[in-house]
Amino acid sequence: MKRKSFKTMSCPIARGLDRVGEWWSILILRDAFAGLKRFDEFEESLGIAPNMLTRRLKALTASGLLEKRRYSLHPPRYEYVLTARGRDFRPVLTTLMAWGNKHFAPEGKSVRLIHVPTGREADPILVDRVSGLPIAAPEFRMAAGPAANERTRRRYEGAEDAR
Repeated sequence: MKRKSFKTMSCPIARGLDRVGEWWSILILRDAFAGLKRFDEFEESLGIAPNMLTRRLKALTASGLLEKRRYSLHPPRYEYVLTARGRDFRPVLTTLMAWGNKHFAPEGKSVRLIHVPTGREADPILVDRVSGLPIAAPEFRMAAGPAANERTRRRYEGAEDAR
């Protein structure tokens, strides 16, 4: 069953999900941030079927999140490295990890974010680069942008984010 593509939707959330919305894709990116590069490393880490891993790596490469590089000529072997676009996904993963730890880890945190120079655990929050303020309602809300179509404008017109 082929899933619907969100590539042409004007919503940046939908477009982003089109590239990484399949859970294996996000876990492959997680492992790439942990330093994994080779097919067999991803396969072992994830316990994923080879055909599914091949499809997800191909999709992540086509979306410009990973770059496929040959590291052996005979036999031909490849590694997958994060691109600049892929590295820009790190805050999304960090935020998802913090949210998962907060709401879905009754046994405690299995992964933490550590500030390397001090060794202390970090508590990630989303901050506005311009004002330096934490992004939270009611001070911040989503609004239609200049390229928004009519449907998107209606969605955000007078809308208030849930508190």
